[in-house]
Amino acid sequence: MSTAPHHAAPSEPIRVLFINDTSRNGGPGKTLLCLLRFLDPRRINRTVLLPREDTVSADIRSHSAADTLIIEPALLENVQQPINRAMTREDFSAPLPLRTGRSVFNVLRATAGLFRLIRCVRKERYQLIFCNGTTANLVGGVVAMATGVPAVWHVFYPDVPAPIRGLHRFLARSSAVRAIFCVSAAVSGQFAQCRDKTRLTHDALDLEEFQPSASTARLRQELNLPPESVIFGAHGRVIRRKGFVELVQAAHAVLSRLSPEEKALCHFVILGDTPQDMAEDHLRTCQELARSLGLDKQVHFLGFRADVIPYVSDFDVVLVPSVYPDPLPRAVMEAMALSRPVIAFDMGGIGEMITDGVQGRLLCGAPPDIDGMAEACLAYFHSPALRLAHGQAGRARVEREFEARTHAQSMQEAMLRFARSAP
Repeated sequence: MSTAPHHAAPSEPIRVLFINDTSRNGGPGKTLLCLLRFLDPRRINRTVLLPREDTVSADIRSHSAADTLIIEPALLENVQQPINRAMTREDFSAPLPLRTGRSVFNVLRATAGLFRLIRCVRKERYQLIFCNGTTANLVGGVVAMATGVPAVWHVFYPDVPAPIRGLHRFLARSSAVRAIFCVSAAVSGQFAQCRDKTRLTHDALDLEEFQPSASTARLRQELNLPPESVIFGAHGRVIRRKGFVELVQAAHAVLSRLSPEEKALCHFVILGDTPQDMAEDHLRTCQELARSLGLDKQVHFLGFRADVIPYVSDFDVVLVPSVYPDPLPRAVMEAMALSRPVIAFDMGGIGEMITDGVQGRLLCGAPPDIDGMAEACLAYFHSPALRLAHGQAGRARVEREFEARTHAQSMQEAMLRFARSAP
């Protein structure tokens, strides 16, 4: 009888620097928070670097998800941002000399910050740099090359802008970047030149937070809707590539095919807003489109909500109408975790989460099949049994494939392995 060798926990945890390049509420910050919470602090010492105090830092503190939190304003979120505050929409239309001055200053500030970070990594003797996001990957890759501390990239973007594509490819191929964790196969396609270090690692959720029966639904009460109403909802950042224009057009097609009595019970809800660091107020564009189509009473724009669970719990069907290669949208995962069927365009990694006709409906996204989305909505509107079956199938799949503790354990073992193999 053989006994497997027992691997004792190290006397000291490895020191990992986590770089997150955005401070605002959104998928990258939520993904990092979920990972940090379920890493074993006895094995990994977690230092997190953020550009500024905001939602991400507040969430990390509230969950005690970091051993050390560093705020580094030189980790720029926008090259034109003001010196001492976050970017707002009005800053995009500031006078040209002011925008130019801010850009020059920020480039100098970012350069100084890069050298400061290199010194910090050497002084604190970090053993691994975990890079979360496009800018974080570039910065972490450069720091890794300068210090010899290995970096791993966590990638949830389908591509990078042309001006930085060369640097991005160079760093990805370099020995400084030991592994590239891609959240979907759709994301991994940009790393054809270094497939040996690319790993498909889907994101995950803390399913204890997403219990279908434990949430206190509040949407019908807030909108004063009857219990028998059917709500098609979407949640997330309201930006052009997320397809909210197509959603409004699909809503118009659905409502035009219902009787007056049915129409009174059919509602579409958009939960979210357009971030201030984006030039176009796309939320306003969508609101104006809904008004022009006469949908004021049936399409509701609720704006931003810090906690989406009580609202998504009151959706009957979740719409994810992204019209770009959306890597692995959390909106799909959250809907499935709350036992809600999903209607989505088959873009990016969405098809890696749901199977058409099992957990929801997948429709052509290039070009977006708006009429198909409307037909899918009508089918769900008329069939509570179909909504229930697809919602339950979604919850079962999330439990099998997208659970945070399993995901964190896998990532932790990989981080330990790369840190210990470093010189």
